[in-house]
Parts: sequence; structure tokens; C-alpha cells
Amino acid sequence: MSENLYEDPDFGKEVEYYVNLNPDKSTANGKKQLYQMENVTLNIAVTGESGAGKSTFVNSIRGLKEGDDGAAETGMAETTMEAVRYTHPTMPWVYIWDLPGIGTSNFNAKKYLKEVQLDTFDFFIIISSDRFKENDIMLAKRIKKMNKMFYFVRSKIDQVTQAEARKKDFCEEQVLSTIRRNCRENLVVVGNPKVFLISNFDLRKYDFPKLIDSLEENLSDHKWSALIHSLPVCTVAMIDKKRKALYKTAVAVAAAAATTVSVPIPGFSVCCEIGIMQKYLQKALESFGIDDKSIKRLAERVNKPEDELKSAMKSRFAKGVNGAVVTGMLRTIGMVVAKTIEVLCPGILNVIGLGIAFGTTLYLLRQGIKEMSEDAKAVLAAAGL
Repeated sequence: MSENLYEDPDFGKEVEYYVNLNPDKSTANGKKQLYQMENVTLNIAVTGESGAGKSTFVNSIRGLKEGDDGAAETGMAETTMEAVRYTHPTMPWVYIWDLPGIGTSNFNAKKYLKEVQLDTFDFFIIISSDRFKENDIMLAKRIKKMNKMFYFVRSKIDQVTQAEARKKDFCEEQVLSTIRRNCRENLVVVGNPKVFLISNFDLRKYDFPKLIDSLEENLSDHKWSALIHSLPVCTVAMIDKKRKALYKTAVAVAAAAATTVSVPIPGFSVCCEIGIMQKYLQKALESFGIDDKSIKRLAERVNKPEDELKSAMKSRFAKGVNGAVVTGMLRTIGMVVAKTIEVLCPGILNVIGLGIAFGTTLYLLRQGIKEMSEDAKAVLAAAGL
């Protein structure tokens, strides 16, 4: 059975919003939304006591390892002497801040709270590799007073489970349950917040997916979109989240690209601005982690040849996104228009009111995203992840 994206009520609302506008206003609003999405700034603060694995976490959520270009320096000693801003490899407006460890000889708790500009950040990840200490709790209380979101992350869980596995009658779930209970008891003074157990070296494991779900609930749409596209592809579920987010933002892109300027759609007196489409599809390729640079980093991480991973990609985007690829998508316009009518008519939209350019562009973007998501899953499997 083919996927019917238009059954998603949120997506339907997005489409109806543009359908109810006149063509010029629809295009103008689409371009405005697209500009806001492309330029939204997200500042993520990663903090906690020294030695908790902050810098390793900063690298992991950007898909980097120690030694990569732009990677944070890691070490047993406190390596962060001041707040350091790290830019995401493919999203220049997403910043991950590696904050100094609170409670060190260089930064006692009171000095820390005074000198670190906490209001700069959208949300905070407070990391501990053991029990959360008084300084962590002090920091959380201050963040709470500022009406900012904070998330407690218990790191190095893989090390704990490996040590416990040597014991007789080892049960991993019981070990994890005990850690969670101890953390909750430790943090009851800040309102019994959720604690997420993670491995910095394997984000597929433990509670990292739950942490992402929690962030989705508490961020604005634009900031959530920036976050989800910045995260590394580590699971099929992550690919599906990215696909859903891209489907939703494709509506604004289709409105922006449905213009009377640029490339005409064969057989119709309307046009599509392929430059907007091409830029968006390139960003989608990077979000799915199947652009050349991302494939290279993945190949190094899993110790497999780049060509082996690339060979798993079977879509038209296997060699990248360019004008020829996007123009080629328009050559099958008879099929595209038929499909546009087929998927847009049921229940939600009037094709005449929608406009062929908008509908066709939206369909093409949706197809492109779907093909890329399948490529991303194939690459993930080829990498053995």
C-alpha cells in the first residue's frame, strides 16, 4: 500500500494554509518561511562536572569522533577552560557549546553561575558519569528559574554494564533500572526530572532516542527542525523522524518554488524554480547523512570502504544533487501530474485551487525525500548499524 502523507493532520494544515492564499502571497509566504527555517539559530549547552564526558558527547551528537576536523578535545582532565562554541559540520546555525566543568578548581559553582551567560542557550544537557552532585543541582535550579529547559544525562552507561556483566546473574535491565532509580532519588529536589541513560559511543543504545522525543515536545517547530536535521543518522527511527520533518517543511519549499520565473513545467503555462528545489534536496541529502562528506566519515567510523557504502544507494541521488537531476525529475511530468491529482484530491485539497506548479513541486519533493530515506536505510544496513 502506498504511503498517504496527506492523512497527517499537521501536514494537511500546512498545505491548506498555502492553498487558501492567492498565488503571489503563497509564494511570498513560502519564501519567508523557508528563510526562517534556513536561518534559525539553535544554541545547545552541554555542561556538568569535569570528566563526565561532555566533550565526547559534543562530538557524538555532531557525528564526529576525536581527531576529526572541528572535533572537541577530550581527555580525563578538564580540557574545557572556557565556553567553546562548536559549529555543526553541515548546519552553520546550529551551535553546540562545550561549557567548562562546574565545580572545578578553575570554576567553582558560584563563579560559574556568574560568568557563564546561561540566557544565551535554548536548552541545557547536564551530564554526569556518576551520581548527580550538588553543583549539578544548583545549576539546574538556576536554569529552572530562567524558564529554560534542562535534561539530565547519565553518561558512560556502557562502561557500567560491561563491569556488571562480569557478575553472576547479570541482568542489564535491572542494572539500568537501579541507575535510573538512584538518579531520580538524587534529583528529587529539582522536581524529579527525567534522567536519560546514554552511551557517548553508540547513540542507538539506551535512552538517547527518548531524549530526542523529549526535546521534540519542548522546542518550537523551527528549532526542532534544526535539531533533528543536525543529529547523526544512527537508527532507522532517526531516518523516519528526519523524513517526517522534511515532508512538513517541503510545503513551504513548494510554495516558494511555485513561481512564474525560471523553468516551465512541460505542457503547462506554469513554472518551478528549480534552484530552490535543488538547494532543499541538497540539505535533505546532508540531513540523511548520504552526502559525500558524511559517507566518508561513516566509512572511517565503521572501517568500511566508501564505495561499499555508496553502492547501497540506488536512487537518482546516488551521485549527489544537481540541476540536471532536478530538471530530470520534471521530465516525467505526465506521471507527476497524474499522481499529484491522485494524492491531493481525497478529502483535503482542490487541485484547481492548489495550482499545478505547487502540487507538482510538492509531489516531486516528497518523492525525492522518500527515495533519499530509502538510500539512508540501505547505507545504514551496509555499515552494519
